[in-house]
Amino acid sequence: MRIMRLKEVMDTTGLGRSYIYKLIADGVFPKPVPLGARATGWVSDEVESWILERIGERDQAG
Repeated sequence: MRIMRLKEVMDTTGLGRSYIYKLIADGVFPKPVPLGARATGWVSDEVESWILERIGERDQAG
């Protein structure tokens, strides 16, 4: 397990900053972890699990 910063989350998911925060607000994307006064990150395992869930949904639909 490691912490990913926003840029890496964006690169990994292919999603933009605004859309990531929209998904968080909708409760469908992992919440960031506060790292300091002005820094947040995401648990890499949670982001990877979210991606795998999307793949599973695709495979069930098709």
